[in-house]
Amino acid sequence: MNTRSFALYFGILFLLAGIAGFIPAFLREPLAHHPPMAVDEGYGRLFNLLPVNILHNLVHILFGIWGLLAFRRFSAALFYARSVAIAYALLAVIGLIPGLNTLFGLVPLFGHDVWFHALLALVAAYFGFIQKPQEDRKTAYPEQS
Repeated sequence: MNTRSFALYFGILFLLAGIAGFIPAFLREPLAHHPPMAVDEGYGRLFNLLPVNILHNLVHILFGIWGLLAFRRFSAALFYARSVAIAYALLAVIGLIPGLNTLFGLVPLFGHDVWFHALLALVAAYFGFIQKPQEDRKTAYPEQS
């Protein structure tokens, strides 16, 4: 897999995750020990695991659309991978800090979101910072203007 494919697959993943967060069948009530949220619309556990709310879902959709658009050009996909790596690493760290782990009640970032955001950041860091860019230029996807 190359950086452009990463952008495409992550774009699809984020888009599907964001949409799934709006489907009541995929949400469970927050647990009793979960912190209250200022934005509690759609607040619950996606797939009975990941805390989300409406803002969290919208962020996933935006990252999804961005990934799909970034797929078109190597430079855009590289910037996307690096941005996802940095943003999600920051979100993982924020999720560990009591009081900040809800972004002031706006977005739930605690619990299983911490390790999941860290995993997403590591994968994105590989494609954004470690993988050799020459490999991407030899793919079957020609650069588009």
